[in-house]
Amino acid sequence: MNNMPSQTVNIREVQTTPFEGQKPGTSGLRKRVKVFQQEHYTENFIQATLSAIPDGPAGATLIVGGDGRYFLKEAIQKIIRLSAGNKVSKLVIGRNGIFSTPAVSNLIRKRKATGGILLTASHNPGGPDNDFGIKFNMSNGGPAPESVTDKIYQITTKISSYKEADIPEVDLSELGTKSFGDLTVEVIDSVDDYVLLMKEIFDFDMLRSFFKKRSSFKVLFDSLHGVTGPYGKRLLVDELGLPASSVMNSEPLEDFGGGHPDPNLTYAHDLVERVEKENIDFGAASDGDGDRNMIIGKGAFVNPSDSVALIAAYADAIPYFKKSGLKGLARSMPTSGALDRVAKKKGVQIFEVPTGWKFFGNLMDAGKCSVCGEESFGTGSDHIREKDGVWAILAWLSIVAYASESNPNVSLNDILNKHYEEYGRNFFSRYDYEEVDSEGANKVMAHLTAFINDKSNIGKKIENYEVALADNFEYKDPIDGSVSKNQGIRIIFKDGSRIVFRLSGTGSQGATVRLYVEKYSAKDYKQDTQTAIQDLIKIALDLSKLVEFTGRKEPTVIT
Repeated sequence: MNNMPSQTVNIREVQTTPFEGQKPGTSGLRKRVKVFQQEHYTENFIQATLSAIPDGPAGATLIVGGDGRYFLKEAIQKIIRLSAGNKVSKLVIGRNGIFSTPAVSNLIRKRKATGGILLTASHNPGGPDNDFGIKFNMSNGGPAPESVTDKIYQITTKISSYKEADIPEVDLSELGTKSFGDLTVEVIDSVDDYVLLMKEIFDFDMLRSFFKKRSSFKVLFDSLHGVTGPYGKRLLVDELGLPASSVMNSEPLEDFGGGHPDPNLTYAHDLVERVEKENIDFGAASDGDGDRNMIIGKGAFVNPSDSVALIAAYADAIPYFKKSGLKGLARSMPTSGALDRVAKKKGVQIFEVPTGWKFFGNLMDAGKCSVCGEESFGTGSDHIREKDGVWAILAWLSIVAYASESNPNVSLNDILNKHYEEYGRNFFSRYDYEEVDSEGANKVMAHLTAFINDKSNIGKKIENYEVALADNFEYKDPIDGSVSKNQGIRIIFKDGSRIVFRLSGTGSQGATVRLYVEKYSAKDYKQDTQTAIQDLIKIALDLSKLVEFTGRKEPTVIT
């Protein structure tokens, strides 16, 4: 496909009618594959997305790719045809359509592109009967703000036609460029630029030296048959010299091998079992599109809330931060306060924001945040404007290598315990009740809303806890002044312990009720998390009447 001469194209206007429910969130539009396969459905949404580009689609440069899930290749061909029909100037597409979300964010910024179209439903299952998603990212590399997603939605409610070009299917397996009228399509190896970025951020010489000195140190990375397999192989095996056996499930598959590409202790069970059985020192997993991560080791689990706190605490282990310094730290509201304690000690500002990476992006664009994270296994920094699973894994390997200079046989548990000795421990857990009947889920939230609206509950004693604050979290963005309301019901106790409830819209069926529980201990940090928080779990279930309203006696996932 290298540098073929431009082909003349015929552009036609196709008549269509609106579909209900094409309202994207910050994670884009997510529906079952069969919904996207309806005639005109995907084209309508892509046309609306192109039309909503702030300066219009004509002359735009867009980065395009996704997590390899079912329907990816068909969707990309539609994007190519509609881009040509709307006079887009250039599409840069990952080979075979494969492109991790962090790598897209990086390339948007590096190429100074207009934006990107990401084809992913992130950590949701894939396959003909499962999920697909389409998301638009802006020129800063981050998810589109509500002003743009609202515009996309408004266009979908009134759309009567879309423009597409009659062009042949583009071979996405062949690197090179091809032109169709005004449109140039460039197919690239999506790993190359990302590897260059990681080499600018981390000390690869230090990492190689560590692995040589400690040749018995075992690493196992599980990409869960998502997008990061090629990235993991290139970085861990080719660049850092680890054996090929250090990566598992590294081939991207349309159905993720029948698994659930969500890096947690439940869905990454094969990794968890192997880490324990084979005495793996460092285990890691990432999700379908590569923006989430999990870090574990033999007998050790790094809670995501602790993960971002430790990365910030060990910023000097990473040349990127050693050079630029920490400009500020940020976490999502449900995430534990462990990061707040690091911010206080380092004398930098801490921000508590709603769930959604765009809020971090605003802070980063304003130079106010260097490291950020959320409890849902998302960690990142201002090197891009998305969370970044592979970056977090390299950050943790850097922490281990750095800590080994004073303790040659250091383990993950040693690193965690040293941190808890210094900062205390925020015991934290999340209970997910997935695909709950929407009516029952709404009853839970209505019941909790009545509790927080009753001001007589402030100061009320519940078991051994006294209610200090009860509200629905509201955030005023310090950068653009926008206000985000109803971001999660919080019940905060006098000792700093918290219960948080949120309804999540990241799935495509029913509702997901998320319960977050946190308890701080300055000294007794070695007890089991679930043991430490059981009294708060009981209080949360009693207060919410969750079992009564939903019929769910057990959560789907505990993290």
